[in-house]
Amino acid sequence: MAKTIGLLTGGGDCPGLNAVIWSVVRAAAHEGIEVLGIEDGFEGLIAGGTVRKLGPAETRGIHREGGTVLGTTNRGNPFRYRTEQPDGSVVETDCSDDVVRAVRRLGLEGLITIGGDGSLAIAHELSKKGVPIIGVPKTIDNDLSATDNTFGFYSAVTTAMEALDKLKTTAESHDRVMILEVMGRDAGWIAIASGLAAGAHCILIPEIPYRTDVVLERIRSRWAEEQRNYTLIVVAEGAFSAGGDKSYVQAAGVGTVARFGGAGHQLQAALEAAFSEGWDRRRGVPEVRTTVLGHLQRGGSPGAYDRIISMRFGAHAAQLAAAGKWNRMVALQGIEIGSVPLAEAIGKQHLVEADGQLVQTARAVGICMGDRWP
Repeated sequence: MAKTIGLLTGGGDCPGLNAVIWSVVRAAAHEGIEVLGIEDGFEGLIAGGTVRKLGPAETRGIHREGGTVLGTTNRGNPFRYRTEQPDGSVVETDCSDDVVRAVRRLGLEGLITIGGDGSLAIAHELSKKGVPIIGVPKTIDNDLSATDNTFGFYSAVTTAMEALDKLKTTAESHDRVMILEVMGRDAGWIAIASGLAAGAHCILIPEIPYRTDVVLERIRSRWAEEQRNYTLIVVAEGAFSAGGDKSYVQAAGVGTVARFGGAGHQLQAALEAAFSEGWDRRRGVPEVRTTVLGHLQRGGSPGAYDRIISMRFGAHAAQLAAAGKWNRMVALQGIEIGSVPLAEAIGKQHLVEADGQLVQTARAVGICMGDRWP
């Protein structure tokens, strides 16, 4: 049975991280296991990192809080560790052996790594170097294929839904087309879930390239046929028009991923151009406004569902460590928490099915998905 384990949070923050930490610590204490919290992800196992003991007293009440008491980073890949030189240049080095030595020096039986696809991929590579790993899936994007849901997702959806509810009232008051851009990278889960919950009129996701003329026709039908002079549109940050490209504010670099941004404003520009060319102006031209929800989706306290699933994930991770079942990732399978080999949990995205039930539901209730209307 494990005696001492390490615990870290990697990648972007999201609601529920502290609930996982809280649960791991309590379940580990029940099994007689000591937990060492590693600050700032894998950075804490590279030179200069900070490690501290975590017990029930140190984590009391944190399950209610957003963020992570351990801190996190999405730039601390020990296999491609970036350091800035005096001349401003950046050098990448492989510090993974330093991590392995730190794990051994601390007397850790293994690491529980809470993270998304990037952090879990790093953890898998460390497992190949002899570091026992248990992964806990974390991402608001819900794009990990080996688990039915990740914690943090539903809290992010709730934030987006509430934003759409608020935008509806101002859209209706001013006869505007309101666009809300939400996160998700290449997956449209947040967009379609929040759009359904809020009753959006159009939902645009990366899995279904949209046509501007189709979105325009949906707006026209609301004005002309339904006598409704406002339209609510939710756009995933990775959404793009058919034949067009995704929108980025920063291209991928060495050791970094591309940063999405601009999908909402790109749609706004296309709609405004269409209004200026072919819109019936007798009833006025719709004004278009775009709101980018951004990091609000990752902040705040977790909702009830995310608190519960986080606690279940954390407890199961500690139980796997106690049983010596390493190199696995905990996963929600149906309504049960189980685990899968870590190697099977990475490298494959969980995306919205273009002809799946969620999309069919959206179409059935009159929501335009951007590819056709009606």
